Amino acid sequence: MRSKTSIRVVGCHAEGEVGDVIIGGVLPPAGRTMMDKMITMERDHDHIRRMLICEPRGSVARHVNLLVPSTREDCAAGAIIMEPTEYPPMSGSNTICVATVLLETGMVPMQEPETRFKLDMPGGVIEVHAQCRDGKCVSITLRNAPAFVDRLDAGIEVEGLGTLTADIAYGGMFYAIVDAKALGFSIAPDEARELAVAGEKIRRAAREQLDVVHPQFDHVRGVSIVQFAMPFQGPGNVTRNTCIVSPGRSDRSPTGTGTSARMAVLQARGLMGVGDVLIHESIIGSRFTGRIVELTEIAGRKAIVPEITGRAWITGEHSYYLDPTDPYPQGYVLSDTWGTSTSVKQ
Repeated sequence: MRSKTSIRVVGCHAEGEVGDVIIGGVLPPAGRTMMDKMITMERDHDHIRRMLICEPRGSVARHVNLLVPSTREDCAAGAIIMEPTEYPPMSGSNTICVATVLLETGMVPMQEPETRFKLDMPGGVIEVHAQCRDGKCVSITLRNAPAFVDRLDAGIEVEGLGTLTADIAYGGMFYAIVDAKALGFSIAPDEARELAVAGEKIRRAAREQLDVVHPQFDHVRGVSIVQFAMPFQGPGNVTRNTCIVSPGRSDRSPTGTGTSARMAVLQARGLMGVGDVLIHESIIGSRFTGRIVELTEIAGRKAIVPEITGRAWITGEHSYYLDPTDPYPQGYVLSDTWGTSTSVKQ
């Protein structure tokens, strides 16, 4: 066997959503901060993402996280999140996978019944509280970076759907949160295809019609994900949602950053307060528990500090090779599963 590349990956999923973790074979990108490193990775080394996420090695349902040394002394490790169409500053399900892999492979020493450490992520420092038993992470609680509302009740003109109202909020990426019930959805598994098509229509319209920019990260702009939310059932009760991940599929997990964004909206509407809990259920019935830890500000905007609790499981370990004669070193995509959009930033 000949190979000019060998990349080691630990397979993992968080509540059903794939978040594999690169543990060897890729050099850390240059940069002073983890956000700088993420930008460098996207600009100069995107062939890694394409090789592992695009076919024939990957799939549209895969996310990959690159472990890198932390840029801060107070963090145990850093990570860069790579998704089919973008490099998000933060992802709850991916970070839960990263934390689980670090602990269960011994890269971060596990202490039972609880291990605490910090992760250096592009979107900020994430505090991790891991409940551990018999060498397994039973659950991971993340204290996310601040989540905030950009605007409530934004009007969006969507082809085939008319004028919709959406709440725009940031929880690690920007979300357009729409009322699923008003659009005739109950977020059942057999609605997944219809939800994906409608979600991508809404996302494209939101990106075209709404100027959305993070107040601290100028390059983080535009709605990345549409969240279809069922009516809020009150603090402590189960509320169903699904988030449409580009290029067009339902996130299998309840989505950690989406849960953070939803809690920011609910707090802004006076429906949740500090200490209140949101049990978010996904389209496949898996759950994250969100909690508002405290209120804060970000660049003068009112914000919340959210916590997300969920679980992850290691599924295997893989070594990926690239033969010098392989005609698809960066993979390929086809519209039957990837839709018609193939660029990194849609």
